[in-house]
Amino acid sequence: MQKFFLAVDRVSTFAGQAFAWLIVALTALICWEVFSRYVLNSPNAWAFDVQIMMYGTLFMMAGAYTLSKNGHVRGDILYGFFKPRTQAFFDLILYLVFFLPGVVALAWAGYTYAAESWAINEHSNITANGPPIYPFKTAIPIAGALLLLQGIVEILRCIVCLRDGEWPSREQDVEEVDVDKLKSMVTREGEGTHNVGPVSAAGER
Repeated sequence: MQKFFLAVDRVSTFAGQAFAWLIVALTALICWEVFSRYVLNSPNAWAFDVQIMMYGTLFMMAGAYTLSKNGHVRGDILYGFFKPRTQAFFDLILYLVFFLPGVVALAWAGYTYAAESWAINEHSNITANGPPIYPFKTAIPIAGALLLLQGIVEILRCIVCLRDGEWPSREQDVEEVDVDKLKSMVTREGEGTHNVGPVSAAGER
């Protein structure tokens, strides 16, 4: 089971890191458009559409990667102090009630949108000779499928944690906030305050 968990983590990580290069391409495109507009006096009408599609693809394809790293937003200040079984209990309920229906709908609707877009060879109509939209819409069901697969793994992780009392390991990556260090620091400060109080009171007496 653990090998399956880590294998799916690696797939999500690969997809997230591969599409992360879009931010480099997006930055280069914006710089070129600014140069063309203000230096060459030759703006490109299609640039705005392409920028939106690139950023949208980057955002969607990062979903499964972020979930695999346990990086989505939550109330870590409270959640981090729960015992693993309590965390798994709340996570499991939220995955079943909110995550699964939403992501299944995303993947299904995204497939429909992509199929229709390919069928009509859809292009952007915001500008004349706009860029094709069907590659962008194809990213929607792919991102939904990856997110759903990673979500199933997270649900299984919750079940394992409820059974064993501790979270299964996952692929390590950079973390914005180290919850374990925060917990240990707060615990040490609390113990220090608890220990100093009686001594100070005895000294005053």
